[in-house]
Amino acid sequence: MPTDKKVALITGANRGIGFETARQLGQKGVTVVVGARTLQSAEESAATLKAEGIEAVPLKLDVTKAQDREGAAKTLTDKFGKLDILVNNAGVGPQDGMFIVKAVNTTEEELQNIFGTNLFATIAVTRSFLPLLKKCEAGRIVNLSSILGSLTLHADPNSPIASVKTFAYDASKTALNAFTIHLAAELKDTKIKVNSAHPGWVKTEMGTDQAPMEIPEGAKTSVDLALLGPDGPSGRFIHLGQELPW
Repeated sequence: MPTDKKVALITGANRGIGFETARQLGQKGVTVVVGARTLQSAEESAATLKAEGIEAVPLKLDVTKAQDREGAAKTLTDKFGKLDILVNNAGVGPQDGMFIVKAVNTTEEELQNIFGTNLFATIAVTRSFLPLLKKCEAGRIVNLSSILGSLTLHADPNSPIASVKTFAYDASKTALNAFTIHLAAELKDTKIKVNSAHPGWVKTEMGTDQAPMEIPEGAKTSVDLALLGPDGPSGRFIHLGQELPW
């Protein structure tokens, strides 16, 4: 069922920043595909958006499972024949919270779990949907990163994140930023733009109630990058329109 409307897939879109990203894109006339680990979660979230007048499609997509990725790509190929926007939003944080400083004591299990979702699955999802992105007029890929992935700021003892060093999570976002840079270079001769987004410190399950930003504001960077015009940046690290240091 081809459509003239833009189609956006948001992974991890059943709650938090992902859900709000889907909502804001839908409010701007984009058909949003709500990816979630379970079909029930995807259907419930899509139903909420539909009740608000948004065109939303539920999609079972556990980003860590090859079968889900392949099935999702086939579903969108059959339904739309293209994909205009991919927001790689799904991600996980450390089990013991974001404010436990540790490096050498990080377990292999934690490294495998966090990198498995935040980096390896993101790369695999992008690989699965890139053929569909190449079929649209101007594809947009948004990788949900974090300011905690900035090596420049971590190395500065006076930076605002100097004391927040959770190695596995931080390193996964640094590696994700490297993927953004490399993919943008690979696609430089296409109309596809790839950027990393830092949403901010947001009141989500991961961000906790201590965070200063509300979820709607936290989704704004992803939405802006998803809707970039032809003169917009690619291969950059952005927060609310401002470039961050790698």
